[in-house]
Amino acid sequence: MKPLSEKISWKGSIIGVQPRIRLLRSFDQRNHNYMGYSLLVSGVADDQEREFLVGIGKAAQAKYMFKAGDVVKGDACPVADNRTEVVEFYKTSKLEIIEKSNPAVSTPPSWVGIPPELEIYRQRGHRRLDARTYAAHCRQCIWGCFMPVEMIIDQWKPDKIQYQSLCFR
Repeated sequence: MKPLSEKISWKGSIIGVQPRIRLLRSFDQRNHNYMGYSLLVSGVADDQEREFLVGIGKAAQAKYMFKAGDVVKGDACPVADNRTEVVEFYKTSKLEIIEKSNPAVSTPPSWVGIPPELEIYRQRGHRRLDARTYAAHCRQCIWGCFMPVEMIIDQWKPDKIQYQSLCFR
């Protein structure tokens, strides 16, 4: 693996596009940070063929309107702290659509189309899902979300944080 500051090239077919949200929990308070979108890609990253998650910003999604079936490529940095991110790569640049999926050939179900704006996710709220349910049924769904969670355990020691990743819909 290359140093964290060095970008890697990736290319592949998008399996799913979901919101990229981080949750901070402190007792009875919750704060959601809507950071953009995550692309679940089946392809090649750093000369290895596999599935991986790439984080993109809100503006990139608005410009390209990514959806499942699109073939894309770009450059991105490995994440610095995988406890605070569910994506493997972020700070994505040089995005390019190689081939758009053809909706005329096959009409996809409504849950794998172009995802809505992040404000819609905020309005709808989130419902926690079982990790097995998410893995089996929700990885492609635009309404699913694999979210990193930072939990402040002791209000007198706010620097004491526990991390976990949870599935939401």
